[in-house]
Amino acid sequence: MSYVRTFLPWIVFAVFPSAQWQWASLAALVVAVALVVQQRRAGTGFDALVVELGSAAFFAALAAVALADPHSAVHSYSAALSSAVLALIAGVSLLVGRPFTLGIAKRTTPREVWGLKPFRRANTVITTIWTAAFAGTAAVLALLAHAGQGHSTTATLVQVAGFALPMLFTVRHVAAAATR
Repeated sequence: MSYVRTFLPWIVFAVFPSAQWQWASLAALVVAVALVVQQRRAGTGFDALVVELGSAAFFAALAAVALADPHSAVHSYSAALSSAVLALIAGVSLLVGRPFTLGIAKRTTPREVWGLKPFRRANTVITTIWTAAFAGTAAVLALLAHAGQGHSTTATLVQVAGFALPMLFTVRHVAAAATR
């Protein structure tokens, strides 16, 4: 599934224990760069690598902060920042008229469909849902971090829901669009 590959750096970052955030951010950076290199070698265009490139930039910055000062205050808000960055990436892709899901969808959709309005519309809707989910997740995680619960079980559940709900919507929306 393309979405799992796309978000793999974020998954890697999330599975590390919170206390090891500097190594988690470094591992996520390595995965993001490896994905970009592997996908570019396979002929994937930059339009399909929007999230991967944004991930590499974010994790490079986060790793620099985390390695320079493992006790940085940024650590408490790292989960919220992660979701906020994803919301920013997705939102900017909408603003520039190139929804990030468009490049992902092109990997599994026949070329003759790419220019059709329903295909573009479906990807705009899907990217909008992902953007809202990331933004909502970031807001809730920021509130949890502010309350000292930034790395709690509740925060983990919020992060999982922030990916699972838009993923479920995507699968259902694509299936519905295909039947139309």
